[in-house]
Amino acid sequence: MTAAPPTTDSEAAAELAHLAKQVARHTAAYFQQDRPEISDADYDALVQRNTALEAQFPHLVRADSPSVRVGAKPAAGFAKIIHSRPMLSLDNVFSDDEAREFVARVRRFLNLPDDADVRLRAEAKIDGLSCALRFEQGRLVHGSTRGDGAIGESVTPNLRAVTGLCHNLPVGVPSVTEIRGEVYLSKAGFAALNARQAEAGGKIFANPRNAAAGSLRQLDPSISASRPLAFIVHGWGEMSVLPAATQSEMMAAIAGWGFDTGSLAIGNASTDDCLAFTADLERRRADLPFDIDGVVYKVERLDWQESLGQVARAPRWAVAHKFAAEQAETRLEAIDIQVGRTGALTPVARLAPVTVGGVVVTNATLHNEDEIARLDVRVGDRVRVQRAGDVIPQVVCVVPGNGVRGAAFVVPDHCPVCGAAAVREEDGAVRRCTGGLTCPAQRHERLRHFVSRNALDIEGLGGERLELFAAEGLIQGPGDIFRLRGQRDALLALPGFKDKSVDKLLAAVDDRRSVSLDRFLFGLGIRHVGEVTARDLARAFGSAEAVAAAALDETAIARLTAVNGIGAVVAQALIDFFAEPHNLDTVADLLAQVTPRPLPPVLQTGLSGKTIVFTGALAKFTREAAEAQAQALGAKVAGSVSAKTSLLVAGPGAGSKLAKAQALGIDVLDEDGWLALVEATLTAE
Repeated sequence: MTAAPPTTDSEAAAELAHLAKQVARHTAAYFQQDRPEISDADYDALVQRNTALEAQFPHLVRADSPSVRVGAKPAAGFAKIIHSRPMLSLDNVFSDDEAREFVARVRRFLNLPDDADVRLRAEAKIDGLSCALRFEQGRLVHGSTRGDGAIGESVTPNLRAVTGLCHNLPVGVPSVTEIRGEVYLSKAGFAALNARQAEAGGKIFANPRNAAAGSLRQLDPSISASRPLAFIVHGWGEMSVLPAATQSEMMAAIAGWGFDTGSLAIGNASTDDCLAFTADLERRRADLPFDIDGVVYKVERLDWQESLGQVARAPRWAVAHKFAAEQAETRLEAIDIQVGRTGALTPVARLAPVTVGGVVVTNATLHNEDEIARLDVRVGDRVRVQRAGDVIPQVVCVVPGNGVRGAAFVVPDHCPVCGAAAVREEDGAVRRCTGGLTCPAQRHERLRHFVSRNALDIEGLGGERLELFAAEGLIQGPGDIFRLRGQRDALLALPGFKDKSVDKLLAAVDDRRSVSLDRFLFGLGIRHVGEVTARDLARAFGSAEAVAAAALDETAIARLTAVNGIGAVVAQALIDFFAEPHNLDTVADLLAQVTPRPLPPVLQTGLSGKTIVFTGALAKFTREAAEAQAQALGAKVAGSVSAKTSLLVAGPGAGSKLAKAQALGIDVLDEDGWLALVEATLTAE
């Protein structure tokens, strides 16, 4: 359902901010975690909505807009590779008319007559992981993922084992040659990999694209080598010399160097030829040996490509014609509720098995209770299902003529896993379990948050260890972490644990038996309570018991919203959290093990009330230490630069924030300048 268009700048700005956050989240899930949460079609819809709003309100385009960002930042654990030429994304079209308009834009930009013959190359768009291979003097120097378009992850050892990838090029190729393409898994390879994973009790991949990305982005190259990955070329990056004048001639040259450039392509084609090619591929899509999600059109002439150039994130000379989502009809046999790792209750449709796009589908998401009401879907209905983007199947609509229908489905108001109350925020579509740290469905994610850097920051207790300890029955709740010292023998019995490593871990746990109150509150994982809010609560109430008492008071809303920075949404989240008896028990158990320290009083200084932003790679102090110091001196710390910013502290590598501060005439200090200001402020007091 299309949202109503905003009528004011403030409405548009709010929606653009929401869209930027949503797209960034789903981009990270897709590119960094290889675990998409929504379909390609839903993702495309978010981007299209953002594009339409920016066209209507061009003065509100954000620095973090999806229209100026490519991919996601490289993940930790891999060395970084700076691309000599950006690895851009592609704009999308979804109809023949939009494809024709792309060609018309090319003509207009090049000042060509309306009837000028613009020849194109059309290539099947394989759904995989984009990579770049850099050769110097014919030898492979390094291979990398696209990353955020400017910086990728170095995966050279992993790429060396991929089928269709050359390690050395023949004599006569350009001295610098960068080949770009897609690492993918065939449908047969994907099925075989998942069969092996299931037999070994390993991760089952949702689709070939996720499997390919997860297989290549392994810190252990032997894992990549054990999987049937393949590589197909779709273009090039830096070239010391271009050996041809057209896109198709270049691809022929690259094929001559030993690379697989694919057979599903036509060159020197008219717009009509390309559209016919696309329609034919879409009809044959299910029978192809690998997944494709569209066809890419590229202007043939390289001199025209050079003249056309690019916009912020995509070339003007190429576009992806995306396929429509594939659909089928089946019977809805049941609706179950799944509880996610953040407590969200998601209704899932259990379906009579149906083949959609060559894949047997038995489950589909129903998103939330609003979507169930909108569809008016009930058990026993015949429904239409689609695999949008071949990621997450979803129910599109109820097929009319079902006869006698079942009762309307009601989403439960208690968590089906732990029994805690499940509440829906006034302005939200999702119902969430309030069980928090006590709910088994949320336990792992909540424990990871509890020990994370900005919470209790327990060194050596990461996600893998938490999972292992939970599986062994050593940790069920956060209080159990502080009882591990009594489980020393059990820890030593685990594989890979020796006296030294166990003693180091136990010492790290004991070191966090006293933490600042704001860290303790943040670690509880209460919805909407971030680091700043936790600090506001800590300063206002002074103890965890006082925060709980305020949330349980008859005048809780008034007491909580009286705190500067606490609004009604946060107040309700606190009330919901402490109203759940299991959460009260968990907090009481923790307080028997941990002593939260009150925060020092805020000084009234020359920095009081000023808003400070820290940016860049701070070398002489951590970002957290600098922010805490600023707040102790009465200043406010913000994450972005605006007209309200009083001061920017910029370390090496400061980028857009520094440029914006300078444009707004905001004072800027380096690290030494900040330390001098702090000393002067303290001396003045």
